[in-house]
Amino acid sequence: MKNIVYVVLAMIVLSSCEKQAKIGFVNNGDLINDFQEKKDLEAKFQLKEDAFKKRADSIGKAFQLEVQETQAKAQKSSQKKAQELMGGLQQKQQQLQQQMQYEQQLLTQSFQTEIDSVIIKVKDFVKDYGKKNGYTYILGTTDAASTVMYGTDENDLTQTILDALNGTKKEVTEKTDKKE
Repeated sequence: MKNIVYVVLAMIVLSSCEKQAKIGFVNNGDLINDFQEKKDLEAKFQLKEDAFKKRADSIGKAFQLEVQETQAKAQKSSQKKAQELMGGLQQKQQQLQQQMQYEQQLLTQSFQTEIDSVIIKVKDFVKDYGKKNGYTYILGTTDAASTVMYGTDENDLTQTILDALNGTKKEVTEKTDKKE
């Protein structure tokens, strides 16, 4: 009987010595959307998008003037010549549309590549943060996919990591400025 008590006591002592898992969570949407580098990237691409739209509008207006001039010429020309003129316009319109679609796709692909890079950067940062601060798990959640149904505020690392993430960018910028 005495041995059983010692075995049970030893098991209790050993199990209480086992390290507790340190768990935190972040709201992925807030973390990414409030990351300053992502905001800067979106602003940069908004400027590019605006410039693209202005250019497309300018090309569209120039083409409309060309259409009007060509229609005026076509009315004064023979039917065969008018058909040639209008056919040339249709071909030019298709080329312009294809060029604009191509440029829009390039802009979209470029943005997607850079935003993917930002997301990878955030994931790597969270991973390093977890390692440095002794977390066993840092879970991610969003409104669309709630993997964390409940968590106490002290386990919500979203703002803490966001501050550290944005702070890291500021430190890098300050170090770069000092070197120059």
